[in-house]
Amino acid sequence: MTDEQPCPFDVCDGSGFVIDEATRVATPCRCRPARLERRRARRLSAVVPRKYRGVSFDRPPISDMQDTIVRPVRQFVHRIDAELDAGHGLWLFGEPGTGKTSLAMLVSKAALDAGRSAAIYSLPRLLAEIRSTFETDSEGSYLDFTDRLAAVDLLHIDDVGAESTTSWVLEQLYTIVNARYEDERSIVITTNIEEPGQLAAQIGARTVSRLEEMCTVLPLFGEDARKFVA
Repeated sequence: MTDEQPCPFDVCDGSGFVIDEATRVATPCRCRPARLERRRARRLSAVVPRKYRGVSFDRPPISDMQDTIVRPVRQFVHRIDAELDAGHGLWLFGEPGTGKTSLAMLVSKAALDAGRSAAIYSLPRLLAEIRSTFETDSEGSYLDFTDRLAAVDLLHIDDVGAESTTSWVLEQLYTIVNARYEDERSIVITTNIEEPGQLAAQIGARTVSRLEEMCTVLPLFGEDARKFVA
């Protein structure tokens, strides 16, 4: 059975195996590990929301941003495989409407276009998904879900700090971030909270400390562009 993605090495037929025509013996293709990761991640949210599917460096709001803001993201996107392999991430913060989510979605789109596995969530939705794993009719267990979150090439979490702080929330955030920190997996986050100290009060100092080590921190300034949309 073939995957939906062609072999990036032009070696197999999309199945993840190479067939020796003489012996009829199948051996794993170099693309097989990535295929297994994509299949493992399929039950996660790996779809760019409709609003952001047309996001581009050449279109507003990103084309209206200062180059000093956009350049680091453009460089990250151009080196997407190397950045993900190295476990590098991005932390975008600023006031609402400054383009944080649009820039983050560009990174997620680039990862998916490169055939890498990604999971895209707002933090409130991610926490709701975690809570649902404790329900009796849940399709998957808590450990299975968090293991898949830890395994994807890129985890994109929007609106960090938008949730009410409880000990349970702090525990879940630390578990997710720490698992990716230990495995050197990339993460992209956006938040309206500008000061690391304020974010630490919201999501925990240990979590922020790991994010600071994992991510390049990019501040976004300006007025809320949504106010000017007709």
